[in-house]
Amino acid sequence: MVLKWIGMGKVDHPMGDAEEARQLVGALSAENSAKALEEATYWLESLNRTKGFKLGQRFDNVDLLDGAVKNHLRKLSQDYLSMPRQQKFQENMLWKGIHGFWKELGDAYIQCVDQYEGGASGATAIKKNLAVIVARAMRTLTLQLKWNLLRYGPIEPRIWVDLARLYRIAGSKGFSEGTIIIYPGPHGDGSVKGEFLKAMMLSASCADGLPPVRQEIAERLVAQFADTFRLSDQPEGCTHCFDLAAPKAPARLYKGAAPTASMRFFGAAGGVVALERLIAQIRDTGSVPADVNLGGTHDNEIVIGVVRHLIQYWSETPPARGSERRQTAGRITVVPGLNQVLEALEPAQDDELDFSREQPAESWIVENVSDGGYGAIIPTVKSDWIKVGTLVGVQSETSNYWGIGLIRRIAHDEHQQRRVGIQVLSRTAIPVKIARNLPTTVAPDADREAQPAVLLSTAPDAQGEVAVVMRVGLFSRKDSLDMKVRDKTYLLMPSRFVEGGDDFDWAKFKVMQRGA
Repeated sequence: MVLKWIGMGKVDHPMGDAEEARQLVGALSAENSAKALEEATYWLESLNRTKGFKLGQRFDNVDLLDGAVKNHLRKLSQDYLSMPRQQKFQENMLWKGIHGFWKELGDAYIQCVDQYEGGASGATAIKKNLAVIVARAMRTLTLQLKWNLLRYGPIEPRIWVDLARLYRIAGSKGFSEGTIIIYPGPHGDGSVKGEFLKAMMLSASCADGLPPVRQEIAERLVAQFADTFRLSDQPEGCTHCFDLAAPKAPARLYKGAAPTASMRFFGAAGGVVALERLIAQIRDTGSVPADVNLGGTHDNEIVIGVVRHLIQYWSETPPARGSERRQTAGRITVVPGLNQVLEALEPAQDDELDFSREQPAESWIVENVSDGGYGAIIPTVKSDWIKVGTLVGVQSETSNYWGIGLIRRIAHDEHQQRRVGIQVLSRTAIPVKIARNLPTTVAPDADREAQPAVLLSTAPDAQGEVAVVMRVGLFSRKDSLDMKVRDKTYLLMPSRFVEGGDDFDWAKFKVMQRGA
């Protein structure tokens, strides 16, 4: 960018004057959050491409834009998480807008660090803010990581490179551990070390194995308990490691791992105990404690499910694969969602299931199989319904019966080919009818109307329990169910809620009696 000779070298940019910059930021759309974010991203990109700003002036402008769109970002993020996944165009626009802002904001703060490191004009004056700039840059990198995970996409290597470089700078200048005000207001205090650990622990939490809303809760819990995490140059008491000299995604510690000068070890430490205490508090009080900031109100069972997921992956012993994965080549037929599964499971005569009806089915390529499920490649078709936590009907090439499963993992490779992991809940799903066992004197007929559901087992397990998948909202810990399987009726007493999704509840029941 050419500097103006008139005006004593003022940079030739609309934000080159402090008063004009404040007016420009103040003019961002107040009513249209998407437009405001687009405008702010445009100005950040413009700042990042314009040379000649003094360091203090650049930081002031970035800080103005950062603060101006916080409420807009909060609203748009909530819109994204609550949006039906079939609205692919709107979902994609929202994701690009939010991720693009965090990318440009991160680049802007990193450019401030680069100018300081290069001894640019104003470096001495900005020294008091350097820790804040580094911490904010790290936070934007964590948020870029989060938004990549929400799309189950590959993580850009630059994120790990930038995190490592920023942490090294903080360590070399002695401000990695001190508490600072990263942002004004509640939850604004922190440290560079804390921001570094949030990124590390979010990566170690296998959040991409959760649906988007649960990923959001996981990221909030990581931030909530960051003060309990451990970071050390020695492996004792840690579960993962990260190499500052050769940065890539954090890895699980292996037995006998030796420390090096550039290796950093980390783990949840007291975080696991804190999570276990949180579950107890939710159970005891019936709500999430007021001092736990999850960014909104969520169903207790959803929160507890996320907490249990984190406990698994934060623990010293990670979840083990239940069965050996075998490489194979073949196809499976897949139908999406409980409604389509129920349509596929129409009973026929002679205890056979009728698969003659045409379904909105897709054919996926199986690349590995285990007793617990499939690894599959999704052909290049729309498949906009696919997300982690989706219930699917699955039929292999060699079976006459439909099974039922859950999509547990989605990954995009460098060719944008999608791979999924499917947990099989049952390889023979049985269609049933269920109804709440309520007296006619206390419940209208509608509440006792029989509903289609799926029985996941042909006999009770060792605990005398059977698993049932039903429409969302039908499960109640207080109400028993009448279940009709072909010509027989069973009384089911609720045992425990296993998991829920957008269109289903999965629960276990004790079989208390049976009748014709």
